[in-house]
Amino acid sequence: MKLHGKKALVTGAARGIGRGCALELARAGADVAINDRERSVQADAVVNELRAHGRDALLVEGDVFDRASCERIVAQAVESLGQIDILVSNPAFSVRGDFLDYDPQVFEKVLQGTLASGFHMSQLVSRHMVARGRGGKIVFISSVHARIPYTRSVAYNAAKSGLNQMALTIAAELVQHRIHVNIIEPGWIATPGEEETFGSEAIRAAAPSLPWGRLGTPEDIGKAAVFLASADADYITGTTLLVDGGFSLRGAGAGIAGATRVP
Repeated sequence: MKLHGKKALVTGAARGIGRGCALELARAGADVAINDRERSVQADAVVNELRAHGRDALLVEGDVFDRASCERIVAQAVESLGQIDILVSNPAFSVRGDFLDYDPQVFEKVLQGTLASGFHMSQLVSRHMVARGRGGKIVFISSVHARIPYTRSVAYNAAKSGLNQMALTIAAELVQHRIHVNIIEPGWIATPGEEETFGSEAIRAAAPSLPWGRLGTPEDIGKAAVFLASADADYITGTTLLVDGGFSLRGAGAGIAGATRVP
């Protein structure tokens, strides 16, 4: 129970990596406010799972793509939990497409949803943490796309690279307030979004060729988030934790080559 007594807010938590982070935080003892755009069967199911672990949990509806909505999300989470000690910033929006044909409006929406939303949520939560004067933990969920320029992902690559640099800048500015700011870079993770993009059959076929012999799971990312949010990481800030099972090492040696799909 490394996070006993801590209060966490996780955005984009109705499914996938956000859900995995919320569940692992609860298993480690944190009470958790999950955010998603609107109430859904999936979101309610996550709240019930968190409560099944004996934790206080609630759903905070709101669109993190919008600043005013972010303000309401943070205010409601603070009102319900009493404080926010941990933020897992996990918003993202991605549309793949060829650069020459890429819709400029979609490009801006991807940056808004993946980069700007992270700015809004982290700034608002950081202001709360600074006012409390007790420090805090902020974990940004980035991607191996931040370091590997996958084709047909121009907007998402740019947004995740920008997110990394933004997070490091925030870390440098918040050191004086003892607010830890770190980044997790997932590799290819088995999420509903990936199944929608590639298809479950293609994913199952590709998994054995990955360095670790499988895709990552949302729980793998959640466990990394628990570490960075816990006292075990109290001397860590401004770092990027790659959680990809060696995915980014493909091609570096004969034993890890072969996979052709990208996350």
